[in-house]
Amino acid sequence: MQTNETNESGAELTRLEEDREGRAAWKKWGPYLSERQWGTVREDYSSNGDAWNYFTHDNAQYRAYRWGEDGLAGISDNRQLLCFALALWNGRDPILKERLFGLTNSEGNHGEDVKEYYFYLDSTPTHSYMKYLYKYPQAAYPYRTIIDANRARNKQAAEYELIDTGIFDDDRYFDVFVEYAKVEPEDILIQITVCNRGPEPAEIHVLPTLWFRNTWSWGRREEKPELKILAAGADVRAVAARHRLVGERFLYCEGVVDLLFTENETNTQRAFNQPNQQPYCKDGIIHAIVHGNKNAINPELHGTKASAHYRLTVAAKGSQTVRLRLTDQPPDRLRVPSEMRSRPRSRPGRQKRTLSMQASRRIR
Repeated sequence: MQTNETNESGAELTRLEEDREGRAAWKKWGPYLSERQWGTVREDYSSNGDAWNYFTHDNAQYRAYRWGEDGLAGISDNRQLLCFALALWNGRDPILKERLFGLTNSEGNHGEDVKEYYFYLDSTPTHSYMKYLYKYPQAAYPYRTIIDANRARNKQAAEYELIDTGIFDDDRYFDVFVEYAKVEPEDILIQITVCNRGPEPAEIHVLPTLWFRNTWSWGRREEKPELKILAAGADVRAVAARHRLVGERFLYCEGVVDLLFTENETNTQRAFNQPNQQPYCKDGIIHAIVHGNKNAINPELHGTKASAHYRLTVAAKGSQTVRLRLTDQPPDRLRVPSEMRSRPRSRPGRQKRTLSMQASRRIR
């Protein structure tokens, strides 16, 4: 065990040296998405400087950000042009769980405060391996209850927390683990493990999502990037991404799953009561999944935001796993095109974490 740890440390030192010397951009992809872009001064264009109320958590469903993005367990390139994160739905929430919810400065009795349970469990300095845990209730998330209860308390009272609502009683929640392992700087294996901690089988919708930050809607002459469906094999679905600065990237999704496409564009009808300039908006996938409105997503299977839709029924105390791969390798150049668990090229110490992603279902 000590030898393995030594080899792994040596491999990471090699990656750091390669990155520092410009021989391999190991740090290009990492956990660079904001935990919360809504309610920040970065997105505040109000006349009175009230960032909290100008861009709320509710707005974030249907308004495109300008200066950054956010997401659950998300990664992006170092310019945050192409982003990947996780969305979830328990079949009961009024929206997809795409980002962390929290109280604004005026809603919390102690000021702003995130009301979620999430944990960064591991990451190497080059982000060659990362592990994240999000705890997702199986009952409808109590958004209004948390806001109203905290508003009613004074500064001397304790905060009303998510666990105080009873939503985790009887262990009726999912532990959602997200792991990333880099085969090469531009080749990232992704594993999502959903564990049902409850006493009964439970359904969950898992939507790994790839999208471009909107850099084309702000009056500059910026070429609009594109995501589109790509043929990749019988048991794999794939999304091809093309961007002037990023180049081409490919997201391979294990299994026969639906791919849903929309645009990372503001729903102006909903946000400002102005007609939409395009039929597909940022909240299109929410409308398709939560409300069953298939007209909200593009039937021609292209756009600037795309999700793979996994609908899982997880046994009581059981788990299920979803695997993906984000890479610069097109299907005809992949070493094993239809295999989501391909091994990295040999280098001392690099395989340990990647292979543990493939084979291990134990929860630490």
